[in-house]
Amino acid sequence: MTTTAPAPEATVPAPSATTPAPAPARPGPPPRPRPLAVLVATGVSTTALLLLVALGTVLHHPLLIPPLAASMALVAASPELPLSQPRSVIGGQLLSALAGFAVLAVAGPGLWSAAVAGGLALGVMMLARAPHSPAAATAVIVALGSPPFWTFTGLLLASCVLLVVVGLLAARAGRRRYPVYWY
Repeated sequence: MTTTAPAPEATVPAPSATTPAPAPARPGPPPRPRPLAVLVATGVSTTALLLLVALGTVLHHPLLIPPLAASMALVAASPELPLSQPRSVIGGQLLSALAGFAVLAVAGPGLWSAAVAGGLALGVMMLARAPHSPAAATAVIVALGSPPFWTFTGLLLASCVLLVVVGLLAARAGRRRYPVYWY
């Protein structure tokens, strides 16, 4: 008669109470920028915004609106981000304005309309692959202020092109790459 030995039991290491799993590394703040980079970004941004004011003065229409200041901050300080590319700056701003005008046409001006326009602008920008967070505020401005369509849209387009051109010239002067892509 032959006897068979029982199969060896599979051993599973017991969890150790003394060595917990390493916690994932938490990202810290971005590295401190070089002083020259801060100076250049600040100068480029200020120049572009002053150009908007000067052009607006000549045209007798205000061109400097808060979302454009935020747009220029992205272009000047983080030209490599998708949010800073011409497709997003120009396309995102125009699509958001159109979203604001659409909500305005359906619901009229007001705070409720502005809230819907800001949210709708995000969805439209995402579908168009032209994300630009400052542009959601443009939709809010349209839904609150009810500006004339053609005047506002034309001036917004001109302003966005100016911001991109200043970003492009600054990148060429500083030997940086902007834009990373056009469309």
